[in-house]
Amino acid sequence: MMSIRIEGPQRVLAEEAEAVLRTLPEWFGIESALVRYAQQAGEGAAFAARRGGDLIGFATVRRHFPEAAEITCIAVRREDRGAGVGRLLIETLERWLVSEGARWLQVKTLAGSSPDPNYAQTRLFYLRQGFEPFEELPTLWGEANPCLIMVKSLSG
Repeated sequence: MMSIRIEGPQRVLAEEAEAVLRTLPEWFGIESALVRYAQQAGEGAAFAARRGGDLIGFATVRRHFPEAAEITCIAVRREDRGAGVGRLLIETLERWLVSEGARWLQVKTLAGSSPDPNYAQTRLFYLRQGFEPFEELPTLWGEANPCLIMVKSLSG
């Protein structure tokens, strides 16, 4: 089996990102959001997980302030989930952010007040990466999709 390499920050082809997202309809089932996430991968800072030349996962990050950033999207192709690819993406982008002076990293996800079992997995993943629940915004994405902000200190 070929090893996985993480590249970035760089731009990821929107078509490649879209192909990864389409393997995960439980998380990326809203077409307009899926297309927007794919476009963002091609426009801003992204980290790519590749096996050979194939994109198997990616994470996009946005700097809000010099000391604060947000993971705006992270996705790993369905058949590669559970192999540590997401963890590698986060570790690599965190090292880069620290080298750039960032001290805080946040991510937004569906809050636990929603019964969606897929997002329960997502919250558990972020907890395992050292993120902590910070604030729930029940109407940011509409009442049917309560938002949870999770944060992590990069200062160690």
